[in-house]
Amino acid sequence: MASRQQCDTIWTGARLLPMTDPAAPATVIDDAVIAAHDGRIVFAGPAAAAPAFDAPRRIACDGRLVTPGLIDCHTHLVHGGNRAGEFEARLAGASYEDIARAGGGIASTTRATRAASEDELFAQSAPRLREMIACGATTIEIKSGYGLNLPAERAMLRVARALGAAHGVGVTTTFLGAHALPAEFAGRADAYIDEVVETMLPALAAEGLVDAVDAFCEGIAFTPAQVARVFHAARALGLPVKIHAEQLSNLGGAALAAGFGALSADHLEHLDGEGIAAMAKAGTVATLLPGAYYFTRETVPPPVAALRAAGVPIALATDCNPGTSPLTSLLLAMNMGATLFRLTVAECLAGVTINAARALGRSDIGRIAPGTWADLAVWDVAQPADLVYRIGARPLHARFWRGQ
Repeated sequence: MASRQQCDTIWTGARLLPMTDPAAPATVIDDAVIAAHDGRIVFAGPAAAAPAFDAPRRIACDGRLVTPGLIDCHTHLVHGGNRAGEFEARLAGASYEDIARAGGGIASTTRATRAASEDELFAQSAPRLREMIACGATTIEIKSGYGLNLPAERAMLRVARALGAAHGVGVTTTFLGAHALPAEFAGRADAYIDEVVETMLPALAAEGLVDAVDAFCEGIAFTPAQVARVFHAARALGLPVKIHAEQLSNLGGAALAAGFGALSADHLEHLDGEGIAAMAKAGTVATLLPGAYYFTRETVPPPVAALRAAGVPIALATDCNPGTSPLTSLLLAMNMGATLFRLTVAECLAGVTINAARALGRSDIGRIAPGTWADLAVWDVAQPADLVYRIGARPLHARFWRGQ
């Protein structure tokens, strides 16, 4: 028997899915014990191997499945307004171009976001966050990118931090100033990138509001050369980078980002072999977004088999946003990843835990092991596959963030 260890909380009778072994991510430990002190795991394993903990708080899991808290590593959670009307118009036959000419699309979200106060943005975004929490999320990445000027981008990032503090959930903030070209810079994309790299990014980084920097590399957004300027500025400030790439076409954005050591490249439906090789060499995570693929009725899936063969880690996320993926459930994202992209159950589970953590540059979440945060999800399910198999279910029994 191991020596007694200090512990303030112990979970007993768990069927533990620790997600610590990438080679066997869906292996369950029956009759497991998890112990935590000051919010961090100090032991996780079979009860027979556990020290004789004398914890003041003991929680019986009664044979329920316990996994790491889920991680949503790509969201646009904070924004103003609602685009359900555009969805209805598309169902009636309107094209994206029709909607854009009528002032819709990202432009409409930008207007609504700029017009909202921070309190209004918080009030509109909080219900979306609560939906994510109800599906087991304990860490969420939230991007800016609908403000597209310094005051509104600042407001989005400040609200993202405030949401996390108010709801007991980890929030990482990503500056996505290079998301779309605002109307006031029409025809002047390079001038807008000047504003992003010379004004917005330095100011927001100095205020401590930026954990990572993202950019949208696409024909409807920004060129590889413009994205490279953003990434150079980010790295000069010591900030990691991420990219929206190869969603609608192949501009080589993933390979570009990998050259900057990107944490992740996201979407990737049109990713080619060169991009896959670059990501594998750099350790860049492929974050797949089946909600957007489903919602926009895409027909070219990301090259999962090639990513798998190259050993590129695969993450899954909701891409929660008002225009192309109004999705707030990582459970449904897993089902979509399995059904639409043919990911295995083990890949889906790793995609919202250990690989999602890697996509955020984090090693202290996404798995249940000594030293990691005690971010746990306790589920009323018979087996791990149930979390991927069920459509629209919410089998969460309890959720703990940093032990609470």
